[in-house]
Amino acid sequence: MKVVVLTTSYPRDEGDYAGRFVAGLVDRLRTRGVDVEVLAPGRGFRDFGLAYGGGVVHNLRRRPWRAPPAVLSILRALQRAARSADLVHAHWLAGGCVAALSGRPFVVTLHGTGSSGLLDELNPPRLVARLALGRASAAIAVSTQLAEAARRCGARDVEVIPNGIDLPSAMGAEADPPEVLFVGRLAAEKGIEDLLAAAEGLDLVVAGDGPLRGRVPGALGFVPHQRVQTLYARAAVVVCPSRSEGFGLACAEAMAHGRAVVATGVGGLVDLVRDGETGLLVPPRDPAALRAAIDRLLGDPALRRRLGEAARAHVAAHCSWERVTEATLAVYQRSLTGETERGKPGFPR
Repeated sequence: MKVVVLTTSYPRDEGDYAGRFVAGLVDRLRTRGVDVEVLAPGRGFRDFGLAYGGGVVHNLRRRPWRAPPAVLSILRALQRAARSADLVHAHWLAGGCVAALSGRPFVVTLHGTGSSGLLDELNPPRLVARLALGRASAAIAVSTQLAEAARRCGARDVEVIPNGIDLPSAMGAEADPPEVLFVGRLAAEKGIEDLLAAAEGLDLVVAGDGPLRGRVPGALGFVPHQRVQTLYARAAVVVCPSRSEGFGLACAEAMAHGRAVVATGVGGLVDLVRDGETGLLVPPRDPAALRAAIDRLLGDPALRRRLGEAARAHVAAHCSWERVTEATLAVYQRSLTGETERGKPGFPR
């Protein structure tokens, strides 16, 4: 089987965090004998400076005239690669629109609200939904919320398959004094402003960059992947205060490290965090509730250990690369044979 993977986010070097979940799946599909060709910025097409840096949305606002040549470059590259392919696997809704013009059966993975930088993946325009989801052989959603949105938009075969997560061999020891960690893009949708409003007096570590970097003077900025894993391993509490979230990669990685997490009850975070069992859930945009949950965990080491151990087991059960790869291969097979959906290996509640 030959599959063309189309993505606008893919690691540019070993330390790059961008699109690691896509690259991880590609690597494991190849070990299973799938012939995978990756089309990504600088790997088959030109993005004209739109894909990285401040993000697609930020870049498009500054240089909207670059969108047409970028889309044309992607389409030409895909049509060329698809000639010898059995299937196209497009990541993000915008990629699905392009894949619909490839002339091959295609699968589209939805990663999150607006994560393509062009479209709202929860509530796409009707024409976009028909093109990307109505014509797709199957849709993969990384969360239950996105799967429900795909079904509302006419997707025929929808399966919840979370992003794959590497499980560390052991859990690290907490730093002394205890650290509260945030990992992610410094943007409004990630809730960084809510965290800052709740963080007075905390030993807060912020790893990330983005348009709100100027409001977080102590932020570490971009942190290579391996160092982020070190930060998870020493954190007492990891906070995921997002206002919207397709999956919650930072949350899942923290849970894999056995860290106690405080997350908002939005999007894919609800799949990952069972309140009081695998972490604590709070309402979005509520700094007071956020601070209360953080203080509760900082004041109770036994609770941190219990939630962290349960979180690690939850991620191991639902987000292991073996499970994600098997489920993806099953979707590919159905897409090529025309079979209907047989199961939903998502997050049972």
